Amino acid sequence: MQHQLSIPDSVIQRVVARCGTPHPFAMLDPVRTALLVIDMQNGYMRADVSHSCVPTAPGIVPAINRLAASLRGAGGAVFWVQNATDERSREEWSVLEEQASPARRAARIRSVSPGTKGHEFWPDLDIREEDTIVAKFRYSAFIAGASDIEARLRARGLDTVLIAGTLTNVCCESSARDAMMLNFRTIMVSDANAAMTDAEHNASLINFYLSFGDVLTVAEVEAGLTSIAQRDVA
Repeated sequence: MQHQLSIPDSVIQRVVARCGTPHPFAMLDPVRTALLVIDMQNGYMRADVSHSCVPTAPGIVPAINRLAASLRGAGGAVFWVQNATDERSREEWSVLEEQASPARRAARIRSVSPGTKGHEFWPDLDIREEDTIVAKFRYSAFIAGASDIEARLRARGLDTVLIAGTLTNVCCESSARDAMMLNFRTIMVSDANAAMTDAEHNASLINFYLSFGDVLTVAEVEAGLTSIAQRDVA
């Protein structure tokens, strides 16, 4: 099951007033584009090993696999971002631990510590040998101390990121906001993100769309990849 996207026309008109178009990143250069798939792991998708199970997350797997295949085929790159916790991250990000009950902290350690079943990627994801796996130790993949993804992207000349995964309104939106503020063209892919509810999913996308970047469907991303190829041929 996927979320029902609902962006009010008033929001679209505000984006048009700001950008001059409803989709500022409708055309994408695939060789400069990376798909970042966030936290699609058993620890967020399998109730028996999860500390925070997202029931809608399995439903976006086909969309993610389709988008990954389309981008690879067009010459882009796919990154699978794998959330984790360890003693160092818990000490450096102690405020997260302070907000959680002892039972919740213990469940999270069991769920996403490296080497656990929860830390593993969901088995139906089409992860290829040429893709890149990146460890992440904060909500945002781009904040200092979280991962080395910014350096990896820049080293490959990638300046545009497509954000997919779970949760839309937590790790995905946090990563997307920070990517934009680090000067990456950033798109949240609406039907390749999952939250706990339609309301939370749409609120997150609306907030991002108004000020930070673009929101496109998988089909719209694919059309954008095709459009720039056709333009270059012409």
